Amino acid sequence: MFAAQRLLSLSLFPTLRAAACLALILAAGCGRNESADSFPEIPEHILREIEEMNAPKVTVWTALGYPTDDRDLLLTNKPGVYQPTASGNPESALYGSVRTGRVGGRLRPTFHEGLDLASHQRDSRGRPTDPVRAVAAGKVAYACRHAGNSSYGKYVVIEHDDPLGPIYTLYAHLAEVSVRDRQVVHPGDVLGIMGNTATYSIPLVRAHLHFEIGVLLNARFDSWFRSKKLKPSHKAWHGWNLVGLNPLEFYQQQNENAYLTFADFIHATPDAFECAIKTSRLPDYFKRYPDLWQGRDFNGGWMVVAFSESGVPLSGRNPTEEERMGFSGSSTVLNANSEVLGRNGRRLVVEQNGRWILGKEGKKHLEMLLY
Repeated sequence: MFAAQRLLSLSLFPTLRAAACLALILAAGCGRNESADSFPEIPEHILREIEEMNAPKVTVWTALGYPTDDRDLLLTNKPGVYQPTASGNPESALYGSVRTGRVGGRLRPTFHEGLDLASHQRDSRGRPTDPVRAVAAGKVAYACRHAGNSSYGKYVVIEHDDPLGPIYTLYAHLAEVSVRDRQVVHPGDVLGIMGNTATYSIPLVRAHLHFEIGVLLNARFDSWFRSKKLKPSHKAWHGWNLVGLNPLEFYQQQNENAYLTFADFIHATPDAFECAIKTSRLPDYFKRYPDLWQGRDFNGGWMVVAFSESGVPLSGRNPTEEERMGFSGSSTVLNANSEVLGRNGRRLVVEQNGRWILGKEGKKHLEMLLY
């Protein structure tokens, strides 16, 4: 087989090293008396090396496990997998604007940022005994052992290494925490025992694990939090600063692609709205996740950020000159996708007089992002 024909069977080279290999090979053949329509044969070991460079790379998610011993996470219609709220609506245990609550004296859609997984093991007093497990290799970023100072109750945050940057999984409402800060964990390691701890009342009969996966909004969050004279402090590991995407979607995509990265997942997440933001410096977020910044380096003044329905910044870029002409104030909602927003339980953006603007929660979210 001629070299050109053999190269057609390979994928495009993802690295400069592979391209350099090809250039050297072709150059080596130039000094020989080859016919114009053929190339020198490429040695087998070089072909193998190129194939290895193009092979999918193992990620921390390749060995993705489950947060409990229930392996039926993808079976959302199977009774007993998920723990609904008092409404009994099975969807209330899932991610998104799946709940209704009293907000500002009115019943409104509310957003649930994770999955609520049901208990399958109880002791003689009806208390869950289900072990809660790390879903992937990582390090304990935070282990909260105090039940009464967070709506998460006792909870654990694990930091995972991903090509995109540090990704976090969160395990909440635990009865017991069995790990310590900075402890290294592996898939399946026990983090604690399922429970019903929180600053609000979760009946024992509805004890469950609340599970999230997402990104860190701002490493300086605690400074912002203290500047507002808020407490108690959970450092950077406060729920406002850990912004989650749909864990069920992540499991479904990883089930189809064992080499899934979080960048793949984020790029597949639809934009809920896009906002122009006036700022003098690039937010900490895009320094931690630099691949989410598109195009040339930030040049100050304005930037355009696309957000998920939960508020995860999916991408950032400099605006075009044409876009910049329409900006005013300190922020402008450029567009919103009502289909993606759905019931819009987060209310980061709200519709007013036929146009989309930042809501109260959206303004707070931007303030946290930019601090």
